[in-house]
Amino acid sequence: MELYHGSAKIIESPQYELSSKNNDYGRGFYCSENIELAKEWACGKGQDGYANKYMLDINGLKILDLNSPKYNILNWLAILTKNRTYWQRSSISEQAKTYLQENFLIDTVEFDVIRGYRADDSYFSFAQDFVANTISLRQLSKAMHLGKLGEQIVIMTPKAFDMLTFKGYEEASANVYFTKKEIRDKEARKEYRESKVEIASTDDLFMLDIMREGIKDGDSRLQQGLS
Repeated sequence: MELYHGSAKIIESPQYELSSKNNDYGRGFYCSENIELAKEWACGKGQDGYANKYMLDINGLKILDLNSPKYNILNWLAILTKNRTYWQRSSISEQAKTYLQENFLIDTVEFDVIRGYRADDSYFSFAQDFVANTISLRQLSKAMHLGKLGEQIVIMTPKAFDMLTFKGYEEASANVYFTKKEIRDKEARKEYRESKVEIASTDDLFMLDIMREGIKDGDSRLQQGLS
């Protein structure tokens, strides 16, 4: 698997011990298969950066693909609520976080690599709105595809880190890629604001509905909510 990691630095030897615990999926090395997205992430704070290139040998590695049909967006969200530290402080949000973790959380410990959404900037605010009960499950699913959001590949275990080989880097100019990131984010937020004024269907599922009706992983109503 060919991967890119956007950073302000050239990283020839990623270290498991240096990764943060409070990223989307916890401690890990966050990459993309898309070099253009990696360059945007490298310039995310307005500075020039680098798209570091790696080859990952996946032989013998266990991979969790959160975007496969086996899982749904609430599995992703449950992981996000566990690892991200900042959430809206309403009582509904706190109850929703607990409910999601009790009923939709996947044990990621056994996996070496995770593939899933990246909840940066606007996308994290979309997730917060769903947890706070202001948008439906259908709206959240739609929102996560706004602005051509890409997947991220996360190296999660020391075993997987050992399977990474550094293959060089490409420079990323903030004049180009910070601007691209800002435009993509603004477009996503604009489309999201427009989608929020749509009249909700009677079939739409909100977070309160999911909690009140005791909906759990595998419930067919979750798929109806995404239609």
